[in-house]
Formats: sequence, structure tokens, C-alpha cells
Amino acid sequence: MIALTAQAEQGIREAGERAWPNECCGFVLGRLEGGEKRADLILAVENAWEAGERYHRFVITPEDFMKAEREARLKSREILGIYHSHPDHPAAPSEYDREQALPFYSYLILSVRGGTARARAAELTSWELTDNRDQFLEEKITLWR
Repeated sequence: MIALTAQAEQGIREAGERAWPNECCGFVLGRLEGGEKRADLILAVENAWEAGERYHRFVITPEDFMKAEREARLKSREILGIYHSHPDHPAAPSEYDREQALPFYSYLILSVRGGTARARAAELTSWELTDNRDQFLEEKITLWR
């Protein structure tokens, strides 16, 4: 289970809407408390995938990962997970997502639906990769504070 503050959830939703029709991405920061992931900060990063493919792929550079680790330490937090959006697709992990993932982290996926007026954030889900990296298991999201 991962617990998010309303502010962290809202930040993910806004990032997805701003990035549409491309995928957004970033880090979920917080603390482990009693074995529970409690996330209160997000750190958006630029989707570094090549421009013409960002509508269905994202990549976070090693440099951005190092910056996020530094930022987490400065704020007495740790990286609990990574978020990204699926423009006009369900909030379920793809095979590509599974191949790139690591156990322990929460992978939050936001479905963003485009429209004539503007994009709208929809379903937000979270997933954890099994230790053998064989499959994702859905993880419950709760709100706190």
C-alpha cells in the first residue's frame, strides 16, 4: 500500500494534464513508516524519450535519478516510487513498463483523457513489481493528512 497526501496526488494529476498528449514522469518521495509507504512530495522530471515517441514512452535519465536521490536526502525523504501518465490509455502497466521497473518501488500510473477543451486526469493506480520481476501486482492507494 502507498499513502499519498492530497497535494501529492493533485501534483501528479496536474503534471499528466499539462503533458498530454505526451507522457509525464517524475518521482514520488516520502518515508517508510511501519512498513507503509507514506508519500508527501513529488518531483517532476522531463520525459527524456525522443520527442516523436513521448506520447507512448517515457524515460528518466540517470542524472535525473541522481538529482532526485539528492533532493530526497536533503528533505529527509527517500524515493518511494515513480509516476508517469498514459495519455488516452488505461492506468495499467505495459510490458515496456514491466521491463524497465525494479522491485520495491511503487509505480503510479495516471490515465489522462484528451478532449476538445483540455485533457483531464482520470484513474490513478499504483503497481509493485514482484521480486522475480515476472509481474506487477496492483497496490492500494490511500490518502493521508
